[in-house]
Amino acid sequence: MDRLNFAYVSRNYFNMPVWIAEDAGLFAEEGLAVAIEHIEGVDEVTDRLRQGHAQLVYGISEHVVLDHEAGGKQQIIGGNVNRLPFSLISQSSIKTIADLRGKTIGVSSLEAGSSSLIIELLKQSGLSYPDDYKMDAVGPILARWDKLQSGAIDAGLQGAPLNYIAMDQGFHSLCEPRHIIPDFQFTSLHANHDWAEAHEDLVIRFMRAFIRAHRWFTANKEGCRTIAMARTGISAHYADRAWDDYVADGIFPADGDASTAALQSLINISGLIRAIPHRIKTSADDYINRRYWTDALSGLV
Repeated sequence: MDRLNFAYVSRNYFNMPVWIAEDAGLFAEEGLAVAIEHIEGVDEVTDRLRQGHAQLVYGISEHVVLDHEAGGKQQIIGGNVNRLPFSLISQSSIKTIADLRGKTIGVSSLEAGSSSLIIELLKQSGLSYPDDYKMDAVGPILARWDKLQSGAIDAGLQGAPLNYIAMDQGFHSLCEPRHIIPDFQFTSLHANHDWAEAHEDLVIRFMRAFIRAHRWFTANKEGCRTIAMARTGISAHYADRAWDDYVADGIFPADGDASTAALQSLINISGLIRAIPHRIKTSADDYINRRYWTDALSGLV
């Protein structure tokens, strides 16, 4: 068995495809022993890839753009969250986005990811950052849920099924971001260009398992329920609600591919928000390398 190190952010539903590939034996069928590392910090996952401690990661897609701007060689080789699975969840006393004026919103990072989304969503409702509200980098979904429950933040993006759990506990949904921004490449599968080129066979074998895991996800609601319950501790009811959302709205790509349209949406929004005018002139395909995905797909029926 050939060994690979894989890192991901937070123990949430985003990670279902790689959990499926492990639990259903798809990695093993490709002769791969994949050591999966759970890390809570989104920036730390990118650092693990940059430093070579992990060869492949589920990372914030914007981090690849930032890495290119800094002269790095990270690339997107597959999709993950190609459409937004979030609700903007607030304390029960906050009923509208306008009520967020003067409040604190929890985000995963101030440099990338959910902060771009928050700034754009609230801008469309007349609130500007940092004049009208504060953002606090409290970490990914599970950390934001803890902060929301403790009252340390007033609102934050919560992905399915934590959004449903929150609403059932009395928290309020201010909006559904994917109804406002239909395409947005939030997270994706990343590798370093030089390592991937030097280990092409390993990457293609990983991608075959990755593609099969996405197909398995769509075809196996009951199996996904079992894996989600075991991996995250959620109940069958909430596991099914998450699966229903992901399948109905195509949040995971059917064959594991990244979305050019979704990444372009991220680039355009983040380029305007972060006052990096040259970014909005770049093309999404500058950051996506589909060669391994294409070669893997050609070997599957």
